[in-house]
Amino acid sequence: MTQSLTIADLKERARRRVPKMFFDYADSGAWTESTYRANEEDFGKIKLRQRVLVDMNGRSLESEMIGEKVAMPVALAPTGMTGMQHADGEILAAQAAEEFGVPFTLSTMSICSLEDVRAATKRPFWFQLYVMRDKDFVDNLIQRAKDAECSALMLTLDLQILGQRHKDLRNGLSAPPRFTPRHLWQMATRPAWCMHMLGTKRRTFGNIVGHAKGVDDLSSLSSWTAEQFDPSLSWKDVERIRERWGGKLILKGILDEEDARMALATGADAIIVSNHGGRQLDGAPSSISMLSRIVEAVGQRMEVHLDGGIRSGQDVLKALCLGAKGTYIGRPFLYGLGAGGRAGVRQALEIIRKELDITMALCGERDVRSLSRQNLHRE
Repeated sequence: MTQSLTIADLKERARRRVPKMFFDYADSGAWTESTYRANEEDFGKIKLRQRVLVDMNGRSLESEMIGEKVAMPVALAPTGMTGMQHADGEILAAQAAEEFGVPFTLSTMSICSLEDVRAATKRPFWFQLYVMRDKDFVDNLIQRAKDAECSALMLTLDLQILGQRHKDLRNGLSAPPRFTPRHLWQMATRPAWCMHMLGTKRRTFGNIVGHAKGVDDLSSLSSWTAEQFDPSLSWKDVERIRERWGGKLILKGILDEEDARMALATGADAIIVSNHGGRQLDGAPSSISMLSRIVEAVGQRMEVHLDGGIRSGQDVLKALCLGAKGTYIGRPFLYGLGAGGRAGVRQALEIIRKELDITMALCGERDVRSLSRQNLHRE
């Protein structure tokens, strides 16, 4: 693979390799994309405290997330249609995460199914659940996650109604995709992507087609997905799902202290401070700007994780300094996947790891679990 030194390098390689409609799907936010941009930009406002003449030998990035040992406190976030960035994308990303020693989270809206990923991996992975109107389908999905021996269920709370993403509308992207002459031209100009896609049978939503009532092919999938996101989702549903699941539960999409306290009352093991990557409520605050307040509200009683805007190991370190016990990368690993498949995901993780390790050393710390506000510069 061509040398890539930063996540931005992988992003540009992915842009050249992935058809525009699928690249834009990953690299977009809602409406004006102000929250999407703020997620990244607000990390830059946080400055680090440089220390010198500190013994930097024997550094360790090992930690735990919800009781699971991790090579570094970074997990691969759930991302929809990952298998359209690269053929069999979810399988390749899960394998790369497994090799590296960090958690992988499979999305409900994945191309590869729960069973596909389970058959291709050796270690348990996590599963992210969207609550649909069809409760029988949801219950069956939870059971399938149990059967796949997933070690945690991640419930996304902030997609009761789909945010409007202008890039997707302008590109004519739908679920499932409907290929127009424009789309076919985009694919034809990405021959490597096409060759990989021709080599797999996984080109639809594997967790849904053949499992949801009346959804047996692509034509029936479109009308089903349009009707299924449930605007009536409430905290009572969280309690029902927790009881049915019976294992470790992570709640994703918390951006307010009051909601964090309500999440604590459900008995969940962790919450993720997240605004869905800026893809839902445009104009909402960045994830990193809300982290400290939410940690202060509930961080002594449950794990608080952070998702959104991380593009470097330095970003990971800043989140840990502000109280996060774990972080997630979505777009960075998608860029790696689009740029180079499984090896590209591994490269994205290596970039994050190296930046985190070097930055931690220059801040005078040897153990990632010792990071705190003391490592941030105070004006």
